[in-house]
Amino acid sequence: MNIISNVDLSCANTLRLPCQAERFAAPTTLTALRQTLAQACCEEWPVTLLGGGSNVLLPETLPGLVVRPALNQWWLFTDQLGGQQEQVFAHVGAGVSWHALVMATAARGLWGIENLALIPGSCGAAPVQNIGAYGVELADTLLAVQVMELATGRVEWLNAQQCAFGYRDSIFKGALAGSVVITQLVLRLSRTPAPRLGYGDLAARLASSSLTPTPTPLAVAEAVCAIRREKLPDPQVLANAGSFFKNPLVADAQAAELLHQYPAMPHFPQRGGQTKLAAGWLIDQCGLKGMRDGAFGVHQHQALVLVHFGGGDRQGLMKTANYIAAQVDTRFGVRLEPEPRLVNP
Repeated sequence: MNIISNVDLSCANTLRLPCQAERFAAPTTLTALRQTLAQACCEEWPVTLLGGGSNVLLPETLPGLVVRPALNQWWLFTDQLGGQQEQVFAHVGAGVSWHALVMATAARGLWGIENLALIPGSCGAAPVQNIGAYGVELADTLLAVQVMELATGRVEWLNAQQCAFGYRDSIFKGALAGSVVITQLVLRLSRTPAPRLGYGDLAARLASSSLTPTPTPLAVAEAVCAIRREKLPDPQVLANAGSFFKNPLVADAQAAELLHQYPAMPHFPQRGGQTKLAAGWLIDQCGLKGMRDGAFGVHQHQALVLVHFGGGDRQGLMKTANYIAAQVDTRFGVRLEPEPRLVNP
């Protein structure tokens, strides 16, 4: 085990919020992870789990032990039942970079997660938020999740149904929050062409760049990357956590009333009598795109992204976020919720 004391996590979260961990460990095997958790239990240290740091809001200090699983292996298994080789299962360690996995599987001609390219963070963090983009969610391809109990070190598997996936939600934010660590994913991919291009300007981008009627998964992934780079700031250049607010779900009746007032409002009908609205559009309509509030502000090209110019902390960020949410609520009667996970000491 390699537990380090007094570790600065300011560069371990893409918002670059100042944070000092009392102790830090990055175990590379299940055995090392189990031993690390056992010591934390023995010493009665509170445990905080950290992935790629792209979707968390860290406090200035974290007592106890911060654990970042560094299980970085992944492999493919092809189902050859009946001579068919269309279905491929990706077994992925929690420490693998999500974007690297997307590009590697897309380059191998595998369909399923190509629309989720350039989403930052680790694979172990992906099920927590049920990451999604361009009409696709992780839940669409996830077959199973391996977890380890923090208190006992026991390993078990959960299927997709047991994960209770919802819009940017899962059991890992609810009943299992703080009690398990995700160690491995199994994704069901396919060699059968299945492009999903009905969201945003993805189809138009591919049509202008491809001579073939059916794009490859790599072409889709590269198109998604190009679009995201045009709209979203690089966290290595300007600190941010990507989309800061969830796209709100409202009742169909409320959506109809808003559409009567704002016919151009983007809206996406969902199941269960709800409609998803575009949080970025709502913020933009309040005239907040490009605003700056001390160390934080709204990105000049994408109103859904809050950026950190430096010198701020979580308290200042939440002040800015609450102001934005209040403006949207006042004008539209719609409440915005932050997407990143609030990590408490």
